Amino acid sequence: MSEPHNPQPQNGDIPRYTGLPTFFRLPFGALSEALDIGIVGVPWDGGTTNRAGTRHGPRELRNASSLIRRVHPVSLISPYDLARVGDLGDVGVNPMDLQDSLAKIEAFYQQLVSQQVLPLTAGGDHLTTLPILRALGKAQPLGLIHFDAHSDTNDSYFGHERFTHGTPFRRAVEEGLIDPRRTVQIGIRGSLFSAHDHAFAAECGITVIPMEQVAARGIDAVMQQARQIVGDLPVYVSFDIDVLDPAFAPGTGTPEIGGLTSLQGQQCIRHLQGLHLVGADVVEVSPPFDQGNLTSLTGATMMFELLCQLADARYRQSSQSTGVKL
Repeated sequence: MSEPHNPQPQNGDIPRYTGLPTFFRLPFGALSEALDIGIVGVPWDGGTTNRAGTRHGPRELRNASSLIRRVHPVSLISPYDLARVGDLGDVGVNPMDLQDSLAKIEAFYQQLVSQQVLPLTAGGDHLTTLPILRALGKAQPLGLIHFDAHSDTNDSYFGHERFTHGTPFRRAVEEGLIDPRRTVQIGIRGSLFSAHDHAFAAECGITVIPMEQVAARGIDAVMQQARQIVGDLPVYVSFDIDVLDPAFAPGTGTPEIGGLTSLQGQQCIRHLQGLHLVGADVVEVSPPFDQGNLTSLTGATMMFELLCQLADARYRQSSQSTGVKL
């Protein structure tokens, strides 16, 4: 049954192609203090090193999310009944100034942290995750489950540029925002700049599970290992759409063949249930490279999968704090 005090998606009697587009047809508003989970767009690709276009991701993810109904088909979770969820709009980024945009994004999420709102983010390129972690990981380093074709732990690009979509997790480790021993990267593959591209991750304790291991071991075994790595402490989830094979998600800046299927991506997220989740994102959806809005629909569906897990996590956290038995 619907919780009458929680924001709800528009009624199914209204055609889904009508009205102003919001994430999952939820109410739009800036009153984040009235929410448990805030869905945020970060329309920014200032960290992109090659094929740009992810600045257009949030708008198309909103459009595609109108196709998603309210109840999860496997868990039967309706996130809107477990938590107060709303669309908080987009962060006001500066496309002409990378550092100013990083500061604006961090400040936006610091406000959500102060209001105890769990963020679900639609990027944007993967550098977007760094300022989010600066806000969420300020009090204590977070665990991280990172789905991606790329480790994103390079040191610099073009000789000196240290802030790109290929460097966010190296910076996050250096800044003490994530605990590398509680960080796992899943689906890594593709050609490298050098044989030492993953040396930093290995040296600092990040667990890298290449796509070949995922294929050989299976989703259940890999996700069981991921859960053991992050444990019961707070964990953030970052889902780069290019972890999926480009057959399922062609609209991304750095596609790599040989990736997860869309169903495998969903199954990975479903294994997150019960973890102490504090936020999540879906990044690197680039509509200019999409075909038939397939990547936008896939990205929006992954956001719904994550929303169900965040709502379940928030409900469990609230129940535990009030002593209610689940």
